[in-house]
Amino acid sequence: MQVGIIGGTGQMGSLFARIFTTGGHNVHVSGRRTAITNHDLAKSSDLLIISVPIHDTITVIQDIIPYLNPDQIICDLTSLKTGPVSAMLCGPAEVIGLHPMFGPTIPSLQGQTIIATPMRCKDEHMEMLTSLFTSQGARVTITTPEYHDRMMAVIQGLTHFKALVMAETMRRLGISPEDTEPFMSPVYRIETSVAGRILAQDPMLYADILSENYQIPNVIRTCCSSAETLAEIVQSGDTSAFSKFFLSNREWFGDYCPRSLEETDRLISCMVSL
Repeated sequence: MQVGIIGGTGQMGSLFARIFTTGGHNVHVSGRRTAITNHDLAKSSDLLIISVPIHDTITVIQDIIPYLNPDQIICDLTSLKTGPVSAMLCGPAEVIGLHPMFGPTIPSLQGQTIIATPMRCKDEHMEMLTSLFTSQGARVTITTPEYHDRMMAVIQGLTHFKALVMAETMRRLGISPEDTEPFMSPVYRIETSVAGRILAQDPMLYADILSENYQIPNVIRTCCSSAETLAEIVQSGDTSAFSKFFLSNREWFGDYCPRSLEETDRLISCMVSL
């Protein structure tokens, strides 16, 4: 199969070029400085993948739509699905939205998750893509674009928001990670490392993730409201109210709590043994 990756010279595009090459396919890429253009790939590829920044994705899709035909498959790799999938459905090609739940620095797909939102495609083509990823060790989760974006509002939006708020709070307090390092427990190191990992990357990536998903503002409002509730309880010194707050959330998390305790214990054991 001829696979074309628009944005294939970038980090994520390069990773997926390797993934499809490993799967036995012929891969061609376009980028800002390649002789091959986006239009060339749109005309010649059996499978066309869009791997560009979130804020550019729909514009790129709209630009190449006139060059597609019904015998092709088009995918995108963004962390949002509703908008890009809707844009791809305006063309004649089969449409499968993809979201790799990992960064471009992973050594392989082993143990990684890829989310797929097939909207207009033949079963055999979906099976081909799924088999390609699972044969290299990935798990494929299939869902709709709308449900995907709802889950990402929490999985990405809430997580990134909390980590950035933690970093901003420490900055305002004048306390650096280096100041806290001699006092760190492994759990605190994990929390701080998440913030540090985010801050080590491109701010525009996280700006897009937080601003482009229309479901995130409600998540952030709910987070801030939850924080205000907890702050009021802590400031009041009402331990009974705190216990009620704590236990209601433990009940909501259910069996995830003991499983998380076991998993983090294993992670901490690995950290302290290094």
